[in-house]
Parts: sequence; C-alpha cells; structure tokens
Amino acid sequence: MNRASTLPPGSAPRIIAHVDMDAFYVEAELLDKPELRGRKLIVAQPGGRSVVLSASYEARTDGVRSAMPLSRAMQLSPGATVLPPHMHRYRELSAGIMSYFDTLTHLKEQLSVDEAFLDLTGSRRRLGSPAQMGEKIRRDIRADFGLPATVGIADRKFIAKIASTRAKPDGLLLVPPTERLSFLHSLPVTSLWGVGGKTAQALEQMGIRTVRQLAETPPKTLTARFGVTGDHLHQLAWGHDDRQVQPHRAEKSIGAEETFSEDISSTAELSRELLRLAHKVASRLRRAELTAGGVSLKLRYQDFSTLTRSATLVHPSSSAQVLHQHAVTLLEKLGQRPQAVRLIGLRAERLHDYDGSLQLSFDTRDSGWVDAEKALDAVADKFPHLPVMPASLVPPRAQREDPREERREEP
Repeated sequence: MNRASTLPPGSAPRIIAHVDMDAFYVEAELLDKPELRGRKLIVAQPGGRSVVLSASYEARTDGVRSAMPLSRAMQLSPGATVLPPHMHRYRELSAGIMSYFDTLTHLKEQLSVDEAFLDLTGSRRRLGSPAQMGEKIRRDIRADFGLPATVGIADRKFIAKIASTRAKPDGLLLVPPTERLSFLHSLPVTSLWGVGGKTAQALEQMGIRTVRQLAETPPKTLTARFGVTGDHLHQLAWGHDDRQVQPHRAEKSIGAEETFSEDISSTAELSRELLRLAHKVASRLRRAELTAGGVSLKLRYQDFSTLTRSATLVHPSSSAQVLHQHAVTLLEKLGQRPQAVRLIGLRAERLHDYDGSLQLSFDTRDSGWVDAEKALDAVADKFPHLPVMPASLVPPRAQREDPREERREEP
C-alpha cells in the first residue's frame, strides 16, 4: 500500500531548499590563497591537541574528517597543508550569506554558520521554478561571495537535507513530490535522520539495510524494538514529515570548551580556564538577551573518558562570575580527580529571555557583575581586534603565548 503523505487538496507542494556551503572554512581561506586550490588542505589550529575544523575534498579522499584530531589527520594525509582558522572572517561571510537568504524569503531556519533551510513556496512568481531557484542561489553565492554552495530541494525538510548531502560538492539536486518515494526507497537506511551507528547496527540485525526495507517492515515490529523511535523512522521511510521551516529557533543552551595542549592536573589552572569560558558564554548570553537557569561542567580525562555535572542557579543570570562560581563548585564536588584533564567545558542551560527585570535579593553582586561585564562587551564591540578580559586572565608577560588551543565553541 502506498502510504506517501499528501497535502490538502488544491494546495501547491512546498518548496524547501537546504543550502549547505562546501568545505566552508577551507573555501573561505582559498579566497585569499587561490594558489592553494586543488591541494590537500586542513583548517585547524597548529598543535598536537588540535582538531580538524574543515578539510578540502582532496584531503577527505585520504579519510580526513571534521572533528578528527589533527595528529590523526596528518597520519592519514601527511602531505596536507594546515591552515590556521580565521573565525572572524568566517562569521562575516556567514552573516552576508544569511542576509542574502533573507532577500529570498522570510522563512529561513539557520542551522549553523554554513547551512540553512529556506521555505521558498511563496517565491514562485518572483524566482521561478524550483530548479531555477536552486541555480539562482548557487549562482548568486558564487558571484557575491566567491564560494561554492550545494542545494537540495524537496517538499520535505529531511528530504531536502538528504538531497544536498548527495549533491555535494557544488551541486544541485531536486526531488519532485512525484519522485519522493522512489528517491527515498533507493537510499541506505543510514541516510535517515535519527539512524546513527547503534540504530543502524540494530536494523541490520533485523535484515533492514535500505529505506525500502524499513518502509516494508510492520510498524509494530519496529515499535517493539525501538519504541517511539521505531514509529518515527517508519513515518520517515514513507515520506511523512510535516515539520515546518522555523525562522526563529530558540537556543536550548550555549557553551564553550577547551582542549589543552598538555593535560592539566592543577585545580587552580582548571578554575582559571573555567573563568575564561564563563566570560565567553556569558557574553553570548547577553548578546542574545538571554539568561541561564542552570550551568553544566564537562571534563574529559587522559583516557578520553568524559563526565558532566550540572547545577541549578537560584536566579537566572547572564553573569560570568555567577556561571564560574557554580562551575567551580561542581569541579570541587568531584573531589580528587583520577587523572589529569584533557578537555574542560562550561555550558549555560535552561535559557530564558531577559525581560529587563532584576531579581531582588540581599546579595547585589550579580547585578554589579553584569553591569561590569556589559562594560567589557561595549569595549570589545568598539575594539573587536583587541583581547578584552578580566585582569585575572591576563598572563604574565613571559607567558603571553598561550599553548592552549580552542577546540570548538558550540551554539
């Protein structure tokens, strides 16, 4: 039985595009270094503990992937050239591209610095057919920013995402509604959202390797094995996905973490690093006009074992000092650590919109710290290329070259 989902009679199919920039950081670097095009390139901070932020497709043929330790990447691709990242440049390009998307539709859902969903259903008369829309997007991004982009277009979000993945690099793939099921059922089951390594292994044990096989499996069988996830996967296998493009996605948490060039055992050093991360996270909270109701601490030891601990704030706050105080308390509660620390992270959770009100209490330090930190924000905005930080984080002159390397900063 054909169970493909249908839209209300008389309504036009949605036109949803998933636009994904190709090797975004690498391509951004090539704008200023065109002589390196065609070579094996890796964007990462130099150093043994760094991780790959992006790799050219030439390096990917050697097995190099994002988030891979740089040391491992260099083993796989010893002739690759390592380029240090320029995050400010990437953010500028991303802002320009996202602003361009706003000229096409008001229904834009930004997923990261280099990808977004666009609902172009209402732009038919102005932009033409879905294929013309996709070609225009790729052409305009290339002309205005000098960057390649891949576009997948379908009437379902997850199918548009799959289409862009299969069209990479620098391609366009359109999946019309009439071809939705034939496209889906030709794919391996790992193409679906929610099918990771463990789920794929469990499905293979059931003899399910393709989306078609998943679609033909009785829902009760899948539910018995995977619970509600089984029913969800069965729905996707038949093309059922009514999720809309969400122009404003509320952030669930904001965090930052650091991988050290050398493992750290000193509690004082870890506390100092938590203060630096707290200021980074708190600044992002204030810029987003959010406050945090909770904070979590993440530690990764020498053997790569990882633990997290969390705490609830008495009052939601955007103060780095408050976040730091709770994170240090969590660190101290762990007691004696079994190993030196390879990575440390701090995350603000249970976010709330800041409404301008102030929780009254007998302790006014929070509001005072927030005011002081807002002053730091203003200085950083005026002098974006200068490091602005509390005096306690300024290293002695002899130690100004910090051996640490930032691993990633998550939204």
